[in-house]
Amino acid sequence: MGIFETLVLAILQGITEFLPISSSAHLILPSQILGWDDQGLAFDVAVHFGTLIAVVWYFRSEISRMIVGWLSTGFSAQPNEDARLSWMIAIATVPAVLVGLVFNDLIEMHLRTVEVIAATTIGFGILLGLADRFKPFRSGLAEMTIILALIIGVAQALALIPGTSRSGITMSAALLVGFGRLDAARFSFYLSVPLILAATGLKTFELLQVSDSVDWEWLGIGMAVSGVSAWLGIHYFLALVDRIGMLPFVIYRLLLGGALFFFFV
Repeated sequence: MGIFETLVLAILQGITEFLPISSSAHLILPSQILGWDDQGLAFDVAVHFGTLIAVVWYFRSEISRMIVGWLSTGFSAQPNEDARLSWMIAIATVPAVLVGLVFNDLIEMHLRTVEVIAATTIGFGILLGLADRFKPFRSGLAEMTIILALIIGVAQALALIPGTSRSGITMSAALLVGFGRLDAARFSFYLSVPLILAATGLKTFELLQVSDSVDWEWLGIGMAVSGVSAWLGIHYFLALVDRIGMLPFVIYRLLLGGALFFFFV
């Protein structure tokens, strides 16, 4: 890839990883629509690692508290609030991991198409809009339970379908079970850490099995650009979501899905 393609794809990955508009859709579409070469496994690893660094750094205080809480009271009869939240994140991660292990090859072969992306972009965009109209009745993430975590986790598993948006579907589920926008967004971002870590580890293992040469300079640029854009995406989304709501993202998804159906399906 050239510098232009590298920068565009890295920025797309970084920004869309945490916005409710689907990073996988935006990374697939350039090759489907513009005829760009597939970015390759090594680039996928680099940009995902960049977004992982961004979310861990942004929530470093919260993550540190959860780790300390889990190590100190995680296995006790009365875990503290940070330990409970870390357990809820772990529980909510399980469905996506299991579904990914069983259906990943099937999804890769049959669902990475413009038709699927267009349908899921519109369908789950509408769901996000409907979920955002529900009034929250929970005071905060301290009210997260195993059942609620599993509901959000099962929703997260649907994000393996391209165009769904991991952050979009988990925020939708969290809103539907009564959490406010900021709590829904924060739990979605916390959930991204183990999942991106697992995906990056799996892709790294796959990368080690191939003998293709790796352009480390381009990968470093891609990782840095995706990390910075991801940090900015998280920061401004959290700063604005309570004021603007999900409607701008719903409209964007409807327009994008409609354009895909009109021009490419």
